[in-house]
Amino acid sequence: MILGIGSDITDARRIAKVIERHGERFLDRVFTPTERARAEKRRNRVETYAKRFAAKEACAKALGTGLRAGVWWRDMGVVNLPSGRPTMALTGGAQRRLQAITPAGYEARIDLTITDEGAMAHAFVVISAVAVGAG
Repeated sequence: MILGIGSDITDARRIAKVIERHGERFLDRVFTPTERARAEKRRNRVETYAKRFAAKEACAKALGTGLRAGVWWRDMGVVNLPSGRPTMALTGGAQRRLQAITPAGYEARIDLTITDEGAMAHAFVVISAVAVGAG
């Protein structure tokens, strides 16, 4: 069953301006160490950050809270499964919210797709509940 859906579009030029203006303060406040390490290895560093920013916004919408009610930027991080498929790793308030919306006897699954075209980055998140043991 679907628990939440979220989508976001982010302009990488806007992210570039924020990084230019606030630098480390912004990066440290918004992105996890894993996300930062991945972005800093990329030639298209700003676009990588923009996709992750969009994913966080989409995830917060799917959780039904947005960036409030104890859900913060670094509570949500884009990670890749061994297959390469992206998903979100949640901690803190985001993890607590996920637990609160997941019915007993189910486990949450977060499906994420991220892409970019030119300066625009897009992310779509679906949070679903899967019966325990159903995989």
